[in-house]
Amino acid sequence: MGAPLPPADTQPPPRARPLVTWLLTGPLAALQFLTIAPPLVRRPFTRAELGVAVGFFPLVGLLIGELLTLVDWALAFFFPPAVSAALLLAAWVGASGAFHLDGFLDACDGLFGGHTPEARLRIMRDERVGAFGVAGGVLLLLTAWACLASLSARAAPLILGPVLARWAMALAVVAFPYARAEGLGRAMKDSAGWPQAVLATAIALCACWLVAGVRGLLAWGVAGLAGWLISRWTLRRLPGLTGDVYGALCQVIEVLVVLLFLSLQQRGL
Repeated sequence: MGAPLPPADTQPPPRARPLVTWLLTGPLAALQFLTIAPPLVRRPFTRAELGVAVGFFPLVGLLIGELLTLVDWALAFFFPPAVSAALLLAAWVGASGAFHLDGFLDACDGLFGGHTPEARLRIMRDERVGAFGVAGGVLLLLTAWACLASLSARAAPLILGPVLARWAMALAVVAFPYARAEGLGRAMKDSAGWPQAVLATAIALCACWLVAGVRGLLAWGVAGLAGWLISRWTLRRLPGLTGDVYGALCQVIEVLVVLLFLSLQQRGL
């Protein structure tokens, strides 16, 4: 969330612009913000466009998940499960340019290392990674690798993990306060509303049902509960959420979804 803040809209948009924003610019803004995809819109997005983009977060997750399944299919031809799981995890992290992982590391340092809300926010702005960040990152990646290496069928969690993680991010942006007075996270928070939350939820629910049926709906419920609990716990440590917290939320829920599908596999479900 450290990129320059887009300029405020100073004049009413043309009449056709809201429809264009919803159908085209919003998804492109979400894709450009959440992935390493080359920019297709070569100008700063407006605050309104960033707000609309929040509703399309799960759609970007769906794209990432589909790409990961293709990578997994290709790796299976050349490597054993443990090695392909490590390479697959590298592709998963790389799809976002490690953007969310960086947020997770900063959130671990700030939320567990500071003694006051102000100190925690200050620590989270520090680019250096501390002991809590290193420990949290190692444990998170190790858990994700072990789960991927143990899964006999990876397609469903590979798709639904990114979808549900970004759905939870969208809900967190809309439903919970933002801690800082500026930044891209602030712009999204101020411009996104419940229409974006409803759109994100509809996309996530459809993906869950089409990809995994009842198991997908179970994953949707687990992700929603986890997102709410993490956000509420964060508000006990900070006056609001931050971009780093959004990234941490994404990373944790991705791993939780993979853990859930591994647990279901162990029980023959």
